Amino acid sequence: MSTDMWVGSWRPHKARGPIAAFYNSPGPKYALPGATGIQFHDPRKYKAPAFSFGTRHCSYSTDCSPGPGYLVQPNITRTGKDGTPIYSLYGRPKDLNLFRTPGPGRYSPEKSGKSAHYSAPAYSLSARSKGFRNDQTPGPAAYILPSVLGPRTVNKTSAPNFILTGRSTFGSFHEDLQKTPGPGTYRVIDPCAYKYKPPHYSMTGRNSMPGDTTRKPGPGAHSPERVTIASGKAPVYSFGIRHSEYMAPLIVDVLD
Repeated sequence: MSTDMWVGSWRPHKARGPIAAFYNSPGPKYALPGATGIQFHDPRKYKAPAFSFGTRHCSYSTDCSPGPGYLVQPNITRTGKDGTPIYSLYGRPKDLNLFRTPGPGRYSPEKSGKSAHYSAPAYSLSARSKGFRNDQTPGPAAYILPSVLGPRTVNKTSAPNFILTGRSTFGSFHEDLQKTPGPGTYRVIDPCAYKYKPPHYSMTGRNSMPGDTTRKPGPGAHSPERVTIASGKAPVYSFGIRHSEYMAPLIVDVLD
């Protein structure tokens, strides 16, 4: 009997991967937002102003205000402080010490010194200073007099000197003239570098005219009757299927 339940060689098995039909939208099960209240109000409907009552604030301290117990000074009126002159008594101030101008006997011109009179030069003898420990003055034997022989004399006139050098290979009788470069060694200079340069012409390939090679849609490729952006569009409704997407069609004719 178990073999007659299934048609053909197909048998139920576990899906190898996720199937998109398992993750469909909820359909018409969701509800439209309401038009009453403040929370989740329908944005397409008019929303009247709403007012709320807040809670009573707690007092931060018990003496926020002085109350009617503070003392008002008698010279304070409703327009401000009273303008009656007031006098007070202070102690007698001390006398100021006046500047005393110095008299002629205060000055001593004889003690002015070199700032007001010319004076002869004066010399003083001081003790000998202590020399540095590393101060070693060179003696007479430390110097060397310059030499008077040879071409490198300092304060004497030297006689002419002659030296003997090796034989030169350039310009001598045994110079190898085969190493001299021939006429073909030099590069010929373009006459346009030192003479009048005539006009030059060149032949290039034919240039194609600029253009656009992309394929353009023709008049039949457009469908203006399907455009709904510039004109109004009636609401469109669709009805989904009631049965499952996995239900197989009814097979009446079965081949034995």
